[in-house]
Amino acid sequence: MSVSAEPALTRRALLAAPAAAAPEVVRLPKKVRVAVWGLDGHSGEYTRPLASYPDVEIVGVQHHDLAAAEKYARGKARVFSDPRRMLDETKPDIVGVCNDNGRRAQAILECLRRGLHVVAEKPLALTSSDLDKIRRELKRSGVKLGMLLPMRWERPYLALKKIVDCGDIGEVIQISAQKSYVLGQRPKWMQDRSTFGSTILWIGIHMIDLMRWTSGREFRAVSGFQGIAGDLRQGAMETTTSSSFRLDNGGTACLHMDYCRPATAGSHGDDRLRLAGTRGVAEYMAATGVTLLTASRKPEKIVELPPAGSLFAEFLDHVYLGKPTTLPHSEIFRVCELTLAAHEAARTGKVISV
Repeated sequence: MSVSAEPALTRRALLAAPAAAAPEVVRLPKKVRVAVWGLDGHSGEYTRPLASYPDVEIVGVQHHDLAAAEKYARGKARVFSDPRRMLDETKPDIVGVCNDNGRRAQAILECLRRGLHVVAEKPLALTSSDLDKIRRELKRSGVKLGMLLPMRWERPYLALKKIVDCGDIGEVIQISAQKSYVLGQRPKWMQDRSTFGSTILWIGIHMIDLMRWTSGREFRAVSGFQGIAGDLRQGAMETTTSSSFRLDNGGTACLHMDYCRPATAGSHGDDRLRLAGTRGVAEYMAATGVTLLTASRKPEKIVELPPAGSLFAEFLDHVYLGKPTTLPHSEIFRVCELTLAAHEAARTGKVISV
């Protein structure tokens, strides 16, 4: 994947992007019925843009915790304990699959076999064989698949991608990323290997996607380590991980994650992404915001960022209005493959070609 040869990004050009305006009403050519299968993840992504989409309705919500399902439904959708009964009775057009990691692949396959569009939590599957089953069934069904990687639509990462695409920092040759979270009390499904998978599979996929997407680089090999260290223990859930990648241009990338963030921090997570190129460095962390340093300009903080987007809104526009998507099926399966490889490398101690 080559770096764009567009003119260097000026500060004025980046700052010209306005903050998100009041949401516009988007009309679709038909009424769209959405059912939500599970609430174990970013299920808020399905409801967040609905004020702008009067033709979209949540018709069913399924979760093992019926009180949580009732709260999510807000009296506007039917609540179910049985997901297949929900699909039978509500007859949705789209299913948001947000059940636990271990049961997700089978839920996605069930929906695809019924000819339903799916927007699923990540990862799609905990094994390569299940991922291949989803790929084959998706091709057979002809429906659309989305995956919940909402960080792609957040303003800081949109700004980083724009900086790279404009060539301001040259060719990216080194990437550093971090995720540090408050451990807190985790649900039981996260403490069981069969329903959780691993920390790399659950949260590492976000940064693996962002490292690749913002930099414009492809990954060629991965190695790593993961462990349950210290007295921060919640079943089988790793509390520290480190993954290293070789880039397609000979560069390197690293991702380290932990659940060591104290509850006193004031926020749940500390996400960081640094892109080092041949002509400069662009970086984001919550403490400093987006910063840019180049060979021709002094260090600066980018204060006004591109407007935020919505993953689910883009999916609706893609399916029903024929608009392009920035997260095509090829990207979804590639990041799932890379994350499975990173998990396997950390589990076995091997260097895995990707």
